[in-house]
Amino acid sequence: MTIATPLPVQGRHRQPSDYAELLQAVQDQGLMRRRTGYYTVKISLLLLVFGAIWAGFFALGNSWFQLILAGVLGTLLTQFGFLGHDAAHRQIFSSGPANEMAASVIGGLLVGMSSTWWTKKHTRHHASPNQVGKDPDIAPTVFRFYPPPSLQGSRVVAFLTQHQGWWFFPILVLEGVNLHQQSVRTLFAGGVVKRRWLELSLLTIRMFGYLAVLFIFLPFGLAAAFLAVQLAVFGVYLGCSFAPNHKGMPLVPENVTVDFFRRQVLMSRNVGAGRLVTFVLGGLNFQIEHHLFPSMPRPTLRRAQVTVREFCRSRSVPYTDVGLFRSYGIVVRYLNRVGLRARDPFQCPLVAAYRPRD
Repeated sequence: MTIATPLPVQGRHRQPSDYAELLQAVQDQGLMRRRTGYYTVKISLLLLVFGAIWAGFFALGNSWFQLILAGVLGTLLTQFGFLGHDAAHRQIFSSGPANEMAASVIGGLLVGMSSTWWTKKHTRHHASPNQVGKDPDIAPTVFRFYPPPSLQGSRVVAFLTQHQGWWFFPILVLEGVNLHQQSVRTLFAGGVVKRRWLELSLLTIRMFGYLAVLFIFLPFGLAAAFLAVQLAVFGVYLGCSFAPNHKGMPLVPENVTVDFFRRQVLMSRNVGAGRLVTFVLGGLNFQIEHHLFPSMPRPTLRRAQVTVREFCRSRSVPYTDVGLFRSYGIVVRYLNRVGLRARDPFQCPLVAAYRPRD
């Protein structure tokens, strides 16, 4: 793998104060204040839709129209996932314990995920976005987000790796199942797990209660189809919400240090600022602002973007903002390029960004 070089030396003398200056500007605008009213309305509306879905479920009974409700439920659970994400980042309440409890309840009782597992993983990602060996979101799994030393295995495996970008999104239909099993494995693992018994209790109630309702009130085949559609929609929706934010952005070698401000901006990508996109992606489209200020409430990220963009311009730091569908194309092309490294040598984007030009 071609490794990246450190950032330009000439800017280092002022870098330690850059983030402090930006943070002060954001705080002076009151953008870090809690938005209790927004979240009260948000939670109330989501719960209202949740209740309406189950009312429709019992009203429809043995009907294949239930699969429409299954898709709507998968979409709603993703919205609850965004809400749990906000709570885990302490965006909702002023109290840390209150946010943690909200994240556990939303994650365990509604979404079916362990907040403890997710928070631990996501915290590592925020600390070192796109850094090889440190960011768990780019760790080699069924996909390679940076080139492997060699393409080993059968021709089938090599072919799939070389074209991994094309099946990245289709395989997200299984992501819902993966998130559930990762949560259960974490809570049953050894060592210290915060709120283990609370989250185990919530997950047990949620999973067994959900399955019981499906298979008691619907024929087996329809119940299985309902579950499959809900999980598929949930996995694809959630995956499509997180994928555009960092995939294809600069990679940072494990031994390279970048100051906090540039680390968060250069490795993140915004994907449009339209209100519809913001609603659909739960505010994750403002990924740069979110990484700079993880505890900033979701509704103020849009206002922060103006300040952050201008600050980046004044510091000559690239600020990446593309359309949603264009970002998906970038992800597919990037993953295919990583997979094809044996035939087309891979160049880390960080090197390309800072390579001296002739």
